[in-house]
Amino acid sequence: MDIDAFVAAHRPAWDRLAHLTQYRRSLTGAEVDELVELYQRVSTHLSIVRSSSTDAVLAGRLSSLVAQARSAVTGAHTPAWREFVRFFTVSFPVVAYRARWWWLAATLASVLVAWTLGAWVAGDPEVQRAIASPDEITQLVEHDFADYYSEHPAASFASQVWINNAWVSLQVVGFSILLGLPIPYILFQNAANVGISGGLMASRDKLDVFFGLITPHGLLELTAVFLAAGVGMRLGWTVIAPGARRRAEVLAEQGRAVMAVALGLVVVLFVSGLIEAFVTPSGLPTWARIAVGVIAELAFLAYVVVFGRRAMRAGESGDMEKAPDLAPTA
Repeated sequence: MDIDAFVAAHRPAWDRLAHLTQYRRSLTGAEVDELVELYQRVSTHLSIVRSSSTDAVLAGRLSSLVAQARSAVTGAHTPAWREFVRFFTVSFPVVAYRARWWWLAATLASVLVAWTLGAWVAGDPEVQRAIASPDEITQLVEHDFADYYSEHPAASFASQVWINNAWVSLQVVGFSILLGLPIPYILFQNAANVGISGGLMASRDKLDVFFGLITPHGLLELTAVFLAAGVGMRLGWTVIAPGARRRAEVLAEQGRAVMAVALGLVVVLFVSGLIEAFVTPSGLPTWARIAVGVIAELAFLAYVVVFGRRAMRAGESGDMEKAPDLAPTA
């Protein structure tokens, strides 16, 4: 199909439909009939473009136009609270659940790297001296590591942690546009930082302090990072191996689904930030602080499994864009 000729032939109809849709509240009876006719015609145009062209920009424009016209024709309006509920019961958990094997792999690989580096640092004084001087290690182990969680007011610290962690996760998701290739390196850096810190703490018999401080918030926080990484890498893989569907179509659908995860993780990391600011430095016993982190982690995993599996069985993909109406074409 000659896409330029197709656009030239039908652009007036599209512009007219956009005009009628914009001023739908003041249309005459004849214009309402014209709106319905153009809506059906442009739906057919969209179907033709999707089946005969790879122009994702044109398909997106027509999809948006048809969706707006459908709203004008039907007069339907979904309350905002229903969209909010659907996002947290369908869109976010189903994308997370579909990518479960990807973020499980990211979790296992990161734990392996962190544990290996931590054991190496803890057991080799030469490695410790290469990282920092004995006095600097003592300062870190005895003061800096624990003081980090209490040196700022809790509310201010919570907002700082939330913004920082949300930004890191959004960066990981953003790297999905590069086929997810930089994501393993980011995960390695993150695991290396955790492993080296743990190794230094273990070298001075402070491993109980290390886990007592990072476990309450770290479980949920790292899960969010691993989820973002897994979804980003899965998007990259769908571009490489789209299956029977067109690569542009798969990329658009999965890209919107990835954005659902990015938005959902803002809430997850907000909860993690609250735990880090108010629970981690609190005077609660270590077992109680760890219990809070474990409960938050188990609650999140149960949420993803229950809602995500149910949505997947219902055929949901997590695509944030509703499928437009399509008219059959020969």
